[in-house]
Amino acid sequence: MKTKIHDHRIEKDGPHLLTGVARRKFLAGLGALGAAAALPDAFLRAQAPTAVPGRPYRIDTHHHFSAPGFIAAISARKTNQRPLEQWTPSKSVEDMDKSGVATAMVSTSEPSVWFGDNEAARKLARECNDYGARLMSDHPGRFGMFSTVPLPDVDGCLREIEYSQDTLKADGVCLMTSYQGKYPSDPAFAPVMSELNRRKAVVFFHPVKAECCKDLQPDLAPGLIELGTETTRAIASLLFSGATSRYPDIRFVFSHGGGTMPYLMTRFAALAARPDMAQRLPNGLLHEVQKLFVDTASFYSEYPWPALLKLMPVSQILFGTDFPFASAAEVAKGLSGVGLKTGDLQAIERGNALEMFPRLKSA
Repeated sequence: MKTKIHDHRIEKDGPHLLTGVARRKFLAGLGALGAAAALPDAFLRAQAPTAVPGRPYRIDTHHHFSAPGFIAAISARKTNQRPLEQWTPSKSVEDMDKSGVATAMVSTSEPSVWFGDNEAARKLARECNDYGARLMSDHPGRFGMFSTVPLPDVDGCLREIEYSQDTLKADGVCLMTSYQGKYPSDPAFAPVMSELNRRKAVVFFHPVKAECCKDLQPDLAPGLIELGTETTRAIASLLFSGATSRYPDIRFVFSHGGGTMPYLMTRFAALAARPDMAQRLPNGLLHEVQKLFVDTASFYSEYPWPALLKLMPVSQILFGTDFPFASAAEVAKGLSGVGLKTGDLQAIERGNALEMFPRLKSA
């Protein structure tokens, strides 16, 4: 039986969906689905930075999708996220094909799936992850997935990490920057962080509209200032609690160039110099900062790049678009104008992601 996703309708040419052992085998096999084959270096060198090659090669690590239940949830709550409500698989594939994107790592955007009811959040997280797995199956090699979890429900989160990583073979886990005012280093989330560290997981953080700061200036959308600031709060939470050194095997990926962190390093350094920080940052602040990864979503104009490149090695920067809020072509065009060397641009658009997701190398 073959299951196809057409927009948000799942059509089956068999009598029923896979169940039992057959379903588990089918889902477990999704991890073996490859992305587009790695391109020879000579081919990449031949491409002008803004050109879309005949064979897609970019890897988009910040690309949103919307399961039907998630669309229903944000529509009912009037979150004003029309691009997510109108998303379809075909729209993703069309944008990828036009923009030279070989593989997109999909994730559920904010506000994620918890709206006050643990059981409902668990069901919605499972729906999102199963939907993402079928998306991968229907488009071999074109999609990977950062799985959705129902935090702040810790028990439900641990169960969904096990299911999504072991059964669905997801490429990583997507967390929000905070949940009900609690940031990643909060002691309540320690079991989750410990499990992610044990699994050497890739953890993609997406900002939310923080509880503290909604509608401070009603005429300014939260995305203008607050999402970048919220990303920085999450980074600071991990750094100054000692979490980045306590969980050394988690690969932390932050949206939007790390938010405002590059511009606040003078203040970060002053805090890190306090005597009580020596135990939390045993290798120093820069060591921990430069282990983090950031993506290029909303970070593809020429203005912020000098600060980012002064702070972060190119190896820690990943191509990300924030689709459907921006197109990959728009981001690629912007990156071509920030003054990156050809080799650095190629690393950001593809090479760094290949190192993070080894399965894409052999596909």
